[in-house]
Amino acid sequence: MELTNSVVAVFPDHTAAEEAVKRLTGAGFDMKTLSVVGKGYHTDEKVVGFYNTGDRIKFWGTRGAFWGGFWGLFFSGLFMTIPFVGHVIVLGYLATVAISAIENAVLVGGLSALGAAIYSLGIPKDSVLQYETAIKADGFLVMAHGSSDEVARAKSILGTSNPSSLIVHSGEQVPMPV
Repeated sequence: MELTNSVVAVFPDHTAAEEAVKRLTGAGFDMKTLSVVGKGYHTDEKVVGFYNTGDRIKFWGTRGAFWGGFWGLFFSGLFMTIPFVGHVIVLGYLATVAISAIENAVLVGGLSALGAAIYSLGIPKDSVLQYETAIKADGFLVMAHGSSDEVARAKSILGTSNPSSLIVHSGEQVPMPV
């Protein structure tokens, strides 16, 4: 168990989220401390899906290149369908937390599996609901996790990407993903 804080930036599109991740990694942030969450596709008549190609994932759909490129950079990922939201992809630190929550059936009343995973990071339920709403509206979350100093530095960097929302959450004791 380790004290983990999080900063959550909400971006209106995948291009802005991708730029934010590039800024964080360019500033030396470890990919193991970052998370990206968003819908896997825009509703259209194209096939949506993915398959494993060795150490890479190939995605189909409108945002296939975005998710396929990011999947290789992050050390864990999750593709799931959430009622009333649709297909959601979670990459990085939060994916490991979400998988653990699902496997252990740790769900918080009124929250989806994704919401329960975000909540387990010490993020208040009202903020979790706002983040789920942003994802439902085709927004993207870029999250950085770590010590107070690391999260403050990440907030400063994320702020230069003009997110629609940028909030620091002081965490609780949570297990660190391996």
